[in-house]
Order: sequence, then structure tokens, then C-alpha cells
Amino acid sequence: MEKSWKEAIKRVLKESSIPLHYTEISEQILSQGYYGTEGATPAATVNAQIASSIKHDGAKSPFIRVGKGIFALKNSPIAETSPVDIPKQAKSEALNESDIESSESIIHSFGMYWQRDLIVWRNGPKIYGKQQATSKPVDFGKQKGIYILYDHHTVVYVGRSIDRPLGKRLFEHTVDRLGSRWNRFSWFGLLDVTQEGNLQEIALNTSLAALVATLEALLIESLEPPQNRKRGDDFSAIEYIQAVDPELKEREIQNMLRSIEQKMRGAS
Repeated sequence: MEKSWKEAIKRVLKESSIPLHYTEISEQILSQGYYGTEGATPAATVNAQIASSIKHDGAKSPFIRVGKGIFALKNSPIAETSPVDIPKQAKSEALNESDIESSESIIHSFGMYWQRDLIVWRNGPKIYGKQQATSKPVDFGKQKGIYILYDHHTVVYVGRSIDRPLGKRLFEHTVDRLGSRWNRFSWFGLLDVTQEGNLQEIALNTSLAALVATLEALLIESLEPPQNRKRGDDFSAIEYIQAVDPELKEREIQNMLRSIEQKMRGAS
């Protein structure tokens, strides 16, 4: 295991044959065991580490930006031959921290095709997700934004959670007329996730072009049209994978223990 995030990032980029987005770098670091963390936002940490190095180390930084959120090791063959359009200033001078990943997207996190039966439903349920499998889980029950209900992969309803948070809105759909008509859901959140795993509101600073790009990206993500090969411009939201509610795991353990106990009584 490497001694720091920076060393782990360098190792991943050195082993890669192509430049990588900071989310891919964080995934490789954790999956390969190059560095450990208890934080909820490892991708954001990787991005901040690279940004800090480029800003403060200047020409001594080992990293170079070769695209929006995409990086390589400076002076490496892939940095020189990459098909990604390399900004002129990236070759000659340090970038400002805001240049590293400055998206105007109003969507900061999202989850796709999460399973209804992995949640303990109550008024104000906990809806857990992780940035990567080994990341700290985040409760998105109080997230705000847009959600989609599916019958498997068929869209049956599109809604918004603003005055009432995501968890409460989804709970309402377990007992209303849609209760028996959906088993999966996707969500797109306006609230940002802190390193500690909390949700926070941030000031919106969005241009018309960025708003249109976000709407395009939402449609591409939710509809998955076969002719679209990318999410859309300026969509830097982090996708979270669903995590099982610990209460469900505890219930499974208790049910297993009761089953074993009943079998032992029957055998005696």
C-alpha cells in the first residue's frame, strides 16, 4: 500500500496505457488496494490532490491535465500522444485549482436502477449508496432533485423531490396508486456530498448553456438512447452504487439464527 494519495495516484497513472478521469483513478486505487480511506468521496479527494499538486507544485508537479477531469503523468508517452485535446496552458504552466474540474452542472450525484427491496421502507427511510465498493456509505434519504420509477427497466413515473426529500417521496410511492407498479428507481441529486458523508446545499451558479447540457445528460442517462455514446457535456456528477440497508442485513442474520434454533429443537 502506498504512503499517500499522491503516490497512489502516480502509481495508477503509471500503470495505465491511457489518460484517466479522476473517478477512474480513485476506483483503481481502492480496487487495487493502493491506498485506504474511510471517506465518503474518494473521487473528490483524488481530484483535489491533483489540483493541489498542479497549483502549488507548478512545474514540479508530476501531473498534467489532458481533458476535462482527465489526467496523465507529465512527460509520459500517453500525455504526448493522447487523442484528447490538450489545452495549451496545460503544457506550459500550472493550472488554477478551479480549472481542474469546474463544472456548472446543477446535478452533483446520482444513482441508476437502484432496487426497491434493498431499502427498509418507512416515513423518512435511509437510502444508502457508495461512491465505490469500499467507500463510506452515504444516506441519500434527504437528497433533493429528480427521480424515476421503473417496472424493471420500463419507466412508469418521473417525479421531483424538493419540498419533501427523496426518501419521503419514494416511501409515499410504496403506498399510493404506484405501490405495486415499480421495483427500481433512479435519482439525480442537487445536494453535494461532503467527505464525511453528509449532504449539503451549495450556491447555484449555472449558465443557460450548462443548464441545457445538464438536461441533455439527464435524458441520456435515464433513457439510454443507443445512438448516444456519451453522457453529455459538462455533466460531472458522481454516480453512486446502491448499498444494502444494515437493518436488512441484521434481519437476515436474526432470521437465520431463528431457523437454526428451530432445526435444533426439531432434532432434539
